[in-house]
Amino acid sequence: MTYGAGRWPGSEAGMPAPPGWQPHTEPPIEPKRRRWPALVAAAFLVGTLAVGSWAAISLTSGPATSPSHPQVASVSAGIVDVNTFAHTLGQGDQLIPVGAGTGMVLTADGEVLTNNHVVQGAWKIEAEVPGGSTYTATVVGVDPTHDVALLQLDNASNLATVTPGQATSISVGDQVAGVGNALGHSGPPAVATGAVTGLNRSITARDPNGSAEKLTGMIQTDANIQPGDSGGALVDAEGQVVGMITAGSDQNSSTSGRTTGFAIPIDTALMVVDQIHSGGGTTILMGERGYLGVGVRPLDAATAQRFGVSDGAMVVGLDTGGPAQQAGMTAPAVIRSIDGQPVTSADSLGPLLHSHTPGESAVVTWVDASGQHTATIQLIAGPAV
Repeated sequence: MTYGAGRWPGSEAGMPAPPGWQPHTEPPIEPKRRRWPALVAAAFLVGTLAVGSWAAISLTSGPATSPSHPQVASVSAGIVDVNTFAHTLGQGDQLIPVGAGTGMVLTADGEVLTNNHVVQGAWKIEAEVPGGSTYTATVVGVDPTHDVALLQLDNASNLATVTPGQATSISVGDQVAGVGNALGHSGPPAVATGAVTGLNRSITARDPNGSAEKLTGMIQTDANIQPGDSGGALVDAEGQVVGMITAGSDQNSSTSGRTTGFAIPIDTALMVVDQIHSGGGTTILMGERGYLGVGVRPLDAATAQRFGVSDGAMVVGLDTGGPAQQAGMTAPAVIRSIDGQPVTSADSLGPLLHSHTPGESAVVTWVDASGQHTATIQLIAGPAV
């Protein structure tokens, strides 16, 4: 299964795209992974495209307590550009670039921390380290609920790393800097300085189809966070990483003239990393998950009426030669159950499939123009969750 405008926790392509912050009257929030504009026709596969002007953010001066240039430079050495690639359903195995984000190097041999939404839906992940070397990355594990992913760079060694601090050490008013791959410009990380404007915030991340998921405990800042900064570092005045950049306000829709960014406390992100190292937890997905080979959207009223159903995941495309197509599924169709468990929406399909690993089989029931069908389908390895 491939979602593009998918949702989470646990769904195949769970990215917060473009989200909106619910409490008070804050402006809407957009995800901070830059998405390239060439794939509009395939948006249901790889997620919503965030189109913006191509530009870099230079280091700006701030108050005396802002992280200094040497402190930021030290962090920047451990920042990598994360570029993702995917293929369009029915177009074979040709990979095309679909997004750009940021990662933080945790170990010299190439463990990289980033957001789940940076790599979700990717068939191939590459990381470019300062100096220009590029590595293929594999997903060690993800936690869609906390929007955290741990990557491993293949054959990496002697990499510079970031220095984690403690999010509990910061207070409202403290000066911070956001360091990341702003607007997907590649090259040296961009830096934007600002202050902490809130702690323990809750935000609601929305995708274009209206699905939403809440992230809690977030650090809020007025630093000029940009698409592409997702997975980057929020750095304190001592040059330590106190948060992982995750979302920011849509400046085009802001009427206040100020920006708002949000970061996952580094303590929370590293707690997830520890759980991945220990083999997983209740919200952790380890390694590759089962792939059905369908593109889905929320069920619309016309399709529901046509097939005589009230809920399910609407299939709008199939991977040529993929498991679903080989089992006889056609599009449009509506998936009704997996292993006897009801699929009540496009949201619920991902978690049911993710209980399987590649090579395992799932009993899938679907409805199409010719009636209802049930087949036992062997799943294969697919894109990052």
